[in-house]
Amino acid sequence: RDQPRSRGLGDVYKRQAYTLILELIDRGDIAPGQKLVETELADRLGVSRTPVREALQRLEAQDVVARDGRSLRVATLDHDQLGELYEVRGVVEGLAARLAARHAAPEEIEVLQRMVEADRSLIGDATALSLANRTFHRQLHRASHNRYLSQMLQGMRRTMALMSSTTLGTVERGTEAVDEHAAIVDAIARRDEKTAQEAAEIHISNAYRTRLLLDSGR
Repeated sequence: RDQPRSRGLGDVYKRQAYTLILELIDRGDIAPGQKLVETELADRLGVSRTPVREALQRLEAQDVVARDGRSLRVATLDHDQLGELYEVRGVVEGLAARLAARHAAPEEIEVLQRMVEADRSLIGDATALSLANRTFHRQLHRASHNRYLSQMLQGMRRTMALMSSTTLGTVERGTEAVDEHAAIVDAIARRDEKTAQEAAEIHISNAYRTRLLLDSGR
């Protein structure tokens, strides 16, 4: 009787370790390129090395971490990978907005509207606005009511965590991004699928342009 319970707890610890490591990477607490040491992560997360090791193996299979000799490091994105990511992201975020305009419940639209208004007070605080931006996009994805698209976007969010900094570090871009979110939500509220998709695609294109300027040091 105890054996199945042990296996169940083991699965919980595996999921917990995987989720927590991914959150550390997503928040920037573990930076792209940083070496990952099992013992240090186990101590930090308060679990044994086994679930950490299995979580790292899962993250390696998802290309979130990469092998460097005998060590593992958080993966990084080169210039071409960055372009490929944003190209696909523009398509799927646009589709998410189009489907949200078609399927979102009035209550979901109201939540998105409230998020946009709340986020205006965060402009200038890059860390807080970056977290709010991720929350907004997750809510937008849910409002699309398409589980397969949501799965694709979840994988994309893992890859987005491999970027070393946020594009929302300046007041100018922060203001633009929130205005772009408002345009997306406005089109969704009017059930204008075409405009919602176009607004989302423009939002991602502008983010990509900012990312390129940021990486160039300008």
